Amino acid sequence: MSNDRSFTAAMVQMRTSLLPEPSLEQGTRLIREAVAQGAEYVQTPEVSNMMQLNRTALFEQLKSEDDDPSLKAYRALAKELNIHLHIGSLALRFSAEKAVNRSFLIGPDGNVLASYDKIHMFDIDLPGGESYRESANYQPGETAVISDLPWGRLGLTICYDVRFPALYRALAESGASFISVPSAFTRKTGEAHWHTLLRARAIETGCFVFAAAQCGLHENKRETFGHSLIIDPWGEVLAEGGVEPGVIVARIDPSRVESVRQTIPSLQHGRRFGIADPKGGPDYLHLVRGSA
Repeated sequence: MSNDRSFTAAMVQMRTSLLPEPSLEQGTRLIREAVAQGAEYVQTPEVSNMMQLNRTALFEQLKSEDDDPSLKAYRALAKELNIHLHIGSLALRFSAEKAVNRSFLIGPDGNVLASYDKIHMFDIDLPGGESYRESANYQPGETAVISDLPWGRLGLTICYDVRFPALYRALAESGASFISVPSAFTRKTGEAHWHTLLRARAIETGCFVFAAAQCGLHENKRETFGHSLIIDPWGEVLAEGGVEPGVIVARIDPSRVESVRQTIPSLQHGRRFGIADPKGGPDYLHLVRGSA
């Protein structure tokens, strides 16, 4: 880490395989490439270990956190390279019936500093026939997570979370200077919303946003958008990936967070409010009607 407290961040853009072994080989190669470019914080995309939509095939490959070979290998790699390695997420076994989509921040000593289970499940039907039911296979998380880096605090989110801005404001109000959004956006939704959503989250929170992405046509025929992004607190794109696997890097100056928030101190201007609704309105907030 340099004396001015700036650091180099890298987003690893992947095209994850159906199986963990080739995915780990790809991820390892690209992480080493990032470190060769000076990266001190390296992030990989959502589901870095396998992109598997078939439930039977997914559960045949799932391992628990304690037994997962990809996590063990990435912990050893972080220690070898002496970096903060953020594995965007791994698909892991949660129970006999459910997996979990879990993000891991690994320190330079190889220890897991923080883990986060994706809160918001991607259950949608897209025009053209694409349909996804993440909740059929995955157990959603219930807790927002923030962790310390040497340069400031990092809020952890994953992909579809980006459409729920209250989570991002909560992380910023809890002291986050950086927010991670490792993703596997579909091409269709990415073309429409990827840049706008990520820039909005950076602007709203006054945070740097780090978003490593999956890219291209996968073996399961799912097509992901790519365009990994590093965005500064003013909403400016510092680095952007293309549509092929690779690495993007940018120099991050944490003091930019304070200067932007002094210019527009919206985090300090939030006020409680009610909703005037003659029909009564909902008695819930960010809660699916009918859930516990």
